[in-house]
Amino acid sequence: METISNIEIWQIFFMRLWPAWVSLAITFSVAYRFKKNLGAIGHLFDNPVGLIGLFIVLFWIYAAIFADLIALFDPLEQSGLYRRKPPGTVNASLGIPYIFGTDTLGRDLFSRMIHGSQIVLLIAPAASLVAYVVGITLGLPAGYIGGKFDTVLSFLANLVLAFPVILLFYLLVAPGIRETILPNIMAGVFFLFPIAFAVLIVYSRFSDRSNVLYPSLAVIFIIGAWLYLGLAFNSDPLGLVSIDPNELNIFAAVVFATSPGVFRLVRGLTMDIKTRDYVSAAMTRGEGRLFIMIWEILPNARGPLIVDSCLRIGYVTILLGTLGFFGLGMEPESPDWGSMINQTRSYIRLVPTIVLPPTLALASFVLGLNLLADGLREESVKD
Repeated sequence: METISNIEIWQIFFMRLWPAWVSLAITFSVAYRFKKNLGAIGHLFDNPVGLIGLFIVLFWIYAAIFADLIALFDPLEQSGLYRRKPPGTVNASLGIPYIFGTDTLGRDLFSRMIHGSQIVLLIAPAASLVAYVVGITLGLPAGYIGGKFDTVLSFLANLVLAFPVILLFYLLVAPGIRETILPNIMAGVFFLFPIAFAVLIVYSRFSDRSNVLYPSLAVIFIIGAWLYLGLAFNSDPLGLVSIDPNELNIFAAVVFATSPGVFRLVRGLTMDIKTRDYVSAAMTRGEGRLFIMIWEILPNARGPLIVDSCLRIGYVTILLGTLGFFGLGMEPESPDWGSMINQTRSYIRLVPTIVLPPTLALASFVLGLNLLADGLREESVKD
């Protein structure tokens, strides 16, 4: 079969990624122009480490957005004639090369790697965001009010954190659990927190302005109920919002396993910040507990929380890759990076480089998040 040279492989590789390069150029040009208005993100232009991390993270975001433009083949398309082919093998009927080769079913590894970024960027940030909402909603009152409420929640958080994370994930995404209603129950509980948090924000801000409060609450409840039914129970009356059962199971497992850590972080920050002078000043003005927690304490905890969120998304990405490697969570044909590593390692002796694309994709995304977190941490210390 016809093959192309290594130089041609890399030429095609960089050319196929043109939507990501163009998007990065536009993003960084605009961001540099308005860096003084972007806060900590703008300060990253003076921090090479953080800037490199931001570049890597944005690269994978744009790769996921433009995956259909970048990929050469359908990531699920199989070809019996092109099984286990090395990088650069050309599909004779189409005249298109398999840049990184093919797997045991003849699927293009480059296309699967690019589409795999969509899975990572769908589950890891979204699940981490919900975990943060859960942790913040419970951690703020636990740290500020304390008492039995804090004691009970701290005990439950420590109980979950006492389990080995890999074992906990294995139990939560096992096929036997997936076939029960437990994932839907867990998702039903977790998806209530964003609605409750939005209600608390609006109420704390506009409790004395009924003309703004009630319409805002109505909008929150209508949109929240619509999204809640679609995401948690796949019962969207409009049929627009839904989530795959396997993804829902992984989503619920991620939130369950990571929200206790967020809770402990928020609780600790709250206990420290509540002793500051500006909190005492708010209490002197007669502000209520809810207002102080949301508008005085939470904004001043954003630095450590943003840094931790980058690290936590990377941590979740590694967990998703681990689950995929062991064949847990996503469907077997799913192009997630962990599954790709597992599928290509069986013939690494024939093509030593075959396992590198998904491995480097996973490692580079996590590296970018870690570098971005380091840059943001340095900037938060300066502030």
